[in-house]
Amino acid sequence: MKNLTNPVWIKFKGILFLVVGLLSSALLLLEHWEARTAVLLAIAVWCFCRFYYFAFYVLERYVDPTYRFAGLWSLVRFLISHRRGAR
Repeated sequence: MKNLTNPVWIKFKGILFLVVGLLSSALLLLEHWEARTAVLLAIAVWCFCRFYYFAFYVLERYVDPTYRFAGLWSLVRFLISHRRGAR
């Protein structure tokens, strides 16, 4: 699969992620409308965003400047290879 490089399609993809996330959250909350569900959903979304920031920015800037984030599988390979190298 070739990389997406067209700025219009990149923006469309980002907006599509936002729309799908909002729709799925709304459907979940409509099906199980409780304050607890809304709070847990908000916490889960916030934690996943922070994890992505950690994987993308923190590891690259503060842990290993030679590491270049290329997706979550890249992160898994990095963590496994670092664990083996530490022993």
